Amino acid sequence: MTGGGSPPDDEGPAAGRERGRGRTAAETVREPMAIVAGTSGPLFAIAPELEIDTAVAERVTVEFIRGQLRQAGFDRALLGLSGGIDSALSAFLTASAIGPENLLCVLMPYATSSPQSITDARAVAEAIGAPTELIEITPMVDAYFGARYGSTAGGGLLVGAAPDGLDAVPLRRGNYMARTRMAVLYDRSAVWGGLVVGTGNKTESLIGYTTHFGDNASAFNPIGDLYKSQVRQLALAVGVPESVIRKAPSADLWPGQTDEGEAGFSYPELDRLLFWLVDRRRSPEELVELGFSRATVERIDRMVAGAEFKRQVPPIAKLGPRTPGIDYLYPRRRPGSRRG
Repeated sequence: MTGGGSPPDDEGPAAGRERGRGRTAAETVREPMAIVAGTSGPLFAIAPELEIDTAVAERVTVEFIRGQLRQAGFDRALLGLSGGIDSALSAFLTASAIGPENLLCVLMPYATSSPQSITDARAVAEAIGAPTELIEITPMVDAYFGARYGSTAGGGLLVGAAPDGLDAVPLRRGNYMARTRMAVLYDRSAVWGGLVVGTGNKTESLIGYTTHFGDNASAFNPIGDLYKSQVRQLALAVGVPESVIRKAPSADLWPGQTDEGEAGFSYPELDRLLFWLVDRRRSPEELVELGFSRATVERIDRMVAGAEFKRQVPPIAKLGPRTPGIDYLYPRRRPGSRRG
């Protein structure tokens, strides 16, 4: 089971009382979502048990960013700025850690990307004072898949490198776009002289809502241990524009696509379930006892288990006496690993 059950030194059975809270786990789960308001009204909902100390979270992530760059011998960083809340928060935190002049924000739209995404991304970069680059990925993607232009009668046809490219489903194209964007980022990192900053949150990582070697690739990730609800909370605290916080999360893979609409879940409810499954180590049966829908619990448990390969380095067939990743192991910050 993904949740692993409750170990002897954990909070005890599902019906037990939450440590230091004076209420049962079931009572906590039944507690209504907290509604967080901004200057122009309600912004988002969050389960009370997921609320974090944003001052502590900001301090930890900022120091983490500085430490990762210092250890690797870099003074600069870059990231893909999509116009969404995750990349916006990573940008705000990185700019705070190393100064906005040392952060390059790369905007990488495709032909069908929402114009609002570019507007929001520019607003974020302007808010933190970071330089930007705009690199269209349309020619790269269309060179592989091909493209039809205009009407059948009066339009043109570009034949791509992939033999079945014109028949590719949106999900396949979207995954290719994510990997193309990461390829661009790593190329620009060589020119900029900085490390690529990750922008994926904990919710996406756990359920596998990422593209392997696409948006889940990076040198380090400052927000990877924050659920989507917590990303929203910290984003509000550090000054991310409310228009970005309020917008429906979307990978912008095709027109009108949204995360919640595509996957059929609500982030506040999903985060609450994942919190009890992963952080509190409740088994699926215990989650049902707490009041979560059995169908939802079983679906999410399968998603978490099925995405495990995305969260680990590729396995290596062991042949020699010492094998990288198996018994040839060193901490990332081993002596001599620093550049320069």
